[in-house]
Amino acid sequence: MPLKIKTALLGMLRRLNQLHETSRTRRLLSELNEQQLSDIGVSHGDRMAELDKPFWR
Repeated sequence: MPLKIKTALLGMLRRLNQLHETSRTRRLLSELNEQQLSDIGVSHGDRMAELDKPFWR
């Protein structure tokens, strides 16, 4: 396989992995209660701002 194709495929796999990780962490953030948010220093507004972002950001 040519190097350019390998590089492109690796880049796409990295991006897919980033999207998956972002989705996973946002899902976990959405499951935290107010006490847990307070424990980690995240306000309800901060959580909502993060959850309102499109999946690619």
